[in-house]
Amino acid sequence: MTHPTLLGGLALVCEVAGLFTAVKAIMDTRTSQGAIAWAVSLIALPYVAVPAYWVFGRAKFAGYVTRRRAELLKTSAVARKLAEEFDRQRMQTKAGRSEELLLERLAKLPFTAHNRAELLIDGEATFAAIFAAIATAQEYVLVQFYIIREDGLGRRLRDALIARAQAGVRCLVLFDEMGSGRLPAYCAELRTAGVQIAPFNTTKGTSNRFQLNFRNHRKIVVVDGRVAFVGGHNVGDEYLGLDPKIGPWRDTHVQVEGPVVQCVQVAWIEDWHWATGDTPSNLNWKPIGAREGCVGALCLASGPADELETATLFFLHAIHSARERLWIASPYFVPDEQFISALQLAALRGVDVRILTPEKPDHPLVWLSAFSYLPETEIVGIKWYRHRAGFMHQKVMLVDDDYCAIGTANFDNRSFRLNFEITMVFYEHAFAHQVAAMFERDFAGSTLARAHELTDASFWFRLKVRVARLMAPVQ
Repeated sequence: MTHPTLLGGLALVCEVAGLFTAVKAIMDTRTSQGAIAWAVSLIALPYVAVPAYWVFGRAKFAGYVTRRRAELLKTSAVARKLAEEFDRQRMQTKAGRSEELLLERLAKLPFTAHNRAELLIDGEATFAAIFAAIATAQEYVLVQFYIIREDGLGRRLRDALIARAQAGVRCLVLFDEMGSGRLPAYCAELRTAGVQIAPFNTTKGTSNRFQLNFRNHRKIVVVDGRVAFVGGHNVGDEYLGLDPKIGPWRDTHVQVEGPVVQCVQVAWIEDWHWATGDTPSNLNWKPIGAREGCVGALCLASGPADELETATLFFLHAIHSARERLWIASPYFVPDEQFISALQLAALRGVDVRILTPEKPDHPLVWLSAFSYLPETEIVGIKWYRHRAGFMHQKVMLVDDDYCAIGTANFDNRSFRLNFEITMVFYEHAFAHQVAAMFERDFAGSTLARAHELTDASFWFRLKVRVARLMAPVQ
């Protein structure tokens, strides 16, 4: 075969692959805009677009066995007992039974009463509480982080787990290999000491082999089934504010006790089952109300394996339910049009809508995109604050006077549709008051952003902002 003929044959193969992949994109892509964009690219530039689609194009995670929630609670006598306990622990929220049912159907886990929630502000408080809880473990410790670094904080976690493993406590650790890397030496040290550690394996299975879209972004610690930790912190020195390039690190975690701990444990177990094929036995599945607890709580685990867009529906519902105030803190605030419309409607209802983002995010496209939202939010009275000191990484939402959420989900397409996330939802006035006070301190240390920062800027800056906004779905 001559050289020109060979090139022609390859070109034909690429064109055919582009055509067939375009059909798949049209059938599978979530939005009409996305389907059109992929189809045009795949037909016009198949050499580039075909491999890009198979790496980045899918929005659903294939093969993940959804053992959590209602499905898990039906699989054994222990699970049935747990379901009965949850029925007794169910709460009637102040918002009413319909509100409770909606969120339970999204989470596939119940709202529970008699929980205790403690707000953990910034890294020192968070990891002091986590290490103290690990030190008291008698039966097991379940750990999961998106990022684990082999630095000072990472070594402290390693040493804490090794100490408990040597005392006969089962220690199991999950990490996301995209966020953490493979950690060969770190894993070897832990395994030698008897700690089980595994990557989440987002590329496990033939359908996921070339996919780089998906991440397990959850941060979970469970000790003996009696206390759990969820929030924004990963394991790295920067989360303690020790990276001189970043400076102070502003983040929020929450410690919970009570029946909701078993719900967090369910979310961890399904991830461990996907990663290892194993389901740990002899865990504590008896939900017991906290001694001093009166907080209603729900654990909402979301991800690209869900039948519905769980995180999208949850945050849209929260926005639509707000009547007095809606305060949102997120380091990556890149919502699509439906969220902007919902926020505008909330402001037009008279809701005090405030958005808190970092002064300088660590992602230039996110930083540029944020400017594009200023005119359309300011026009309806939404206030946009930029946190000045260091980097703000917390993911917190406050609705009215008794409803708040703390977790791992950012306010962007990746967290809503592509990441495995976990969000703790709380109904209780006193706890919400603590969250409100935390927000007030953050607002006091922030600058109010204004629309003229975009409208008065140069043409080239405005063009960069618009291009970054167009790229929002992949940020």
